[in-house]
Amino acid sequence: MGVGEKGAWSSLIRYTVSFQPKAKKALVAASQEDRLRITAAIELLRENPLPPKALKLKGREGYRIRVGKYRIIYGFDGTELVIIVLDIGPRRDIYLRTL
Repeated sequence: MGVGEKGAWSSLIRYTVSFQPKAKKALVAASQEDRLRITAAIELLRENPLPPKALKLKGREGYRIRVGKYRIIYGFDGTELVIIVLDIGPRRDIYLRTL
């Protein structure tokens, strides 16, 4: 197997996405433009749950990615290939919420 072939295999693995109720509610409440950007970012997470800009949260479990003024808080299970979107919200209050 050549080097180029190995990269092709890794792109075939896709995680499923599950939303916590408050994350789903926040997504519906976002404007259409923001909702499109957020769903596009979540789609990219399906192929790579730890993109270069993802940061591990301090003080609680999970990771976050930034999408404009919004933050997506999520966790993932690499053995079951599941991404769990825990919360979505603007930076000003996303970290104050409890999970």
